[in-house]
Amino acid sequence: MYTINGKSDKNYLLTQHATLVKRLAYHLKARLPPSVEVDDLVQAGMIGLLDAINRYEESHGAQFETFAVQRIRGAMLDELRSTDWLPRSIRQNMRKIEVAMTALQQRLGHEPSESELAGELKLSLPDYQALLNSGAGHQLLYYEDFHDAEDNEHFLDHHARNESGDPLKILLESGFSGAVMQAIDALPEREKILMGLYYEEDMNLKEIGAVMGVSESRVCQLHSQAVARLRSTLRGSAWTGEA
Repeated sequence: MYTINGKSDKNYLLTQHATLVKRLAYHLKARLPPSVEVDDLVQAGMIGLLDAINRYEESHGAQFETFAVQRIRGAMLDELRSTDWLPRSIRQNMRKIEVAMTALQQRLGHEPSESELAGELKLSLPDYQALLNSGAGHQLLYYEDFHDAEDNEHFLDHHARNESGDPLKILLESGFSGAVMQAIDALPEREKILMGLYYEEDMNLKEIGAVMGVSESRVCQLHSQAVARLRSTLRGSAWTGEA
C-alpha cells in the first residue's frame, strides 16, 4: 500500500476500501425512507474516503480504516443533511408522537402502549402504525437540535470554527451519553432488544424481523417508536442539552 517513495498509495487505498463505503451506505440506507438512493450515499461516501486518504497520516496512531469510517459516515450525513431527506411534515408528525408520549407518561406513570398512543392522538391503531412507518429514518439527533436560539447560531457551526474543537466530544462530555444509556434501559423490553440487535449486533431490519418473529415493516414501526421514546425521555431528563 506504499509507493516507491514510501508514501501511502492513494489509488490502492481507494480501491481496497470501496467495499467499505458500500457496506456503510447500505447499513445507513436501511434506516432511511425509500426516497434516499443508495447510489447517492455511495458517491458521498467515496468523496469522504478520498478526503480520508488525503488527510491520513500514520503518525495519527489510528488504523486507516478506523479513520476512514469517520470521514465516510460524516460525508454521507452531510449529503443527507444538505438534501433534507426527511420531510419537515414527517418530523412534525414524529414530534406529535413524542409530545403524546410525554403527556401519557406523566398521566399514566408508565411507558404508554401503542393503543394508548393511538388514542391520545385520536387515531386508529393501523393509522398510528402507518405514521410510524412513514417516520422511517427518524433520528435521535438532528442538526437543528443544536440550534442556539440566543445568537441564531448552530452549536456545530460555532465549535467547528476552532480546529481543536470536537463537537461530538463536547456533546458526550455534557452528560448526554449517560442520559441516552438510561433512556435505552427504560425502553419496553421488546424495543430494547430491537435497539440492541440493530446498533450493537449490526443487524439489518430483515434480520431483526427473523429473530423477533415479525415482519420487516413491523421492525421499522418499532424502531421509529423507540427513537421517539428516547427523544421524549431525553427532553424531559436532567440533561441540559438541546436534544
